[in-house]
Amino acid sequence: MSLFLIATVVLLLTPGPAVLYIIARSLEHGLRAGLVSVLGIEVGNFVLVLMVTLGLSAVLLSSAVAFTTVKLLGAAYLIFLGLRTLLTRPIDSALIHPPQQRLPRIFAQGVLVATLNPKTALFFVAFLPQFVDPSRGAVARQLLGLGTLFVLLAIVSDSLYAILAGTVRQWLGRTGAFMQVKRYVVGAVYLGLGITAALADTHRVLSF
Repeated sequence: MSLFLIATVVLLLTPGPAVLYIIARSLEHGLRAGLVSVLGIEVGNFVLVLMVTLGLSAVLLSSAVAFTTVKLLGAAYLIFLGLRTLLTRPIDSALIHPPQQRLPRIFAQGVLVATLNPKTALFFVAFLPQFVDPSRGAVARQLLGLGTLFVLLAIVSDSLYAILAGTVRQWLGRTGAFMQVKRYVVGAVYLGLGITAALADTHRVLSF
């Protein structure tokens, strides 16, 4: 268990696509939205853990067509968010007091982004079994326990990134210049994540 905790902490302290998404949300809509995005992402990740535990992820990961379809759906959604952010020009009053999205919608978007990332399911398939000991009982129960612990630790680490980005937004968010720059930065992050996901080599990932 100690080895699993060390490996998990090292992985979580290395910023990945989920962290960039959470930072973008926090910069765009504030700390509350960032923390809600963390919950959405991790609920989506827990769904993937359940899929791994039940063996359902094997169906997805064994099919290049299914993997590519899910991958492109997730990439298209991120690209849509990026284009919408970049192309929506707020009026002057909205620069200082931008409209806030409803938190349930932000939560649902986080769940969607996480579950439409088959590479995360692949990560759990490759990572979690390394710490399973069949002599200690049911493999499925161990996978579920390890995956749940990973998600709980991820909530803590991702929340720290959300707090950091949300604090930066609070400090600088009262200036119109920051709001303009923020729009381009956030839009670029969404686009970058979407394009990176879309261009991922499916065959190389599936042979991991």
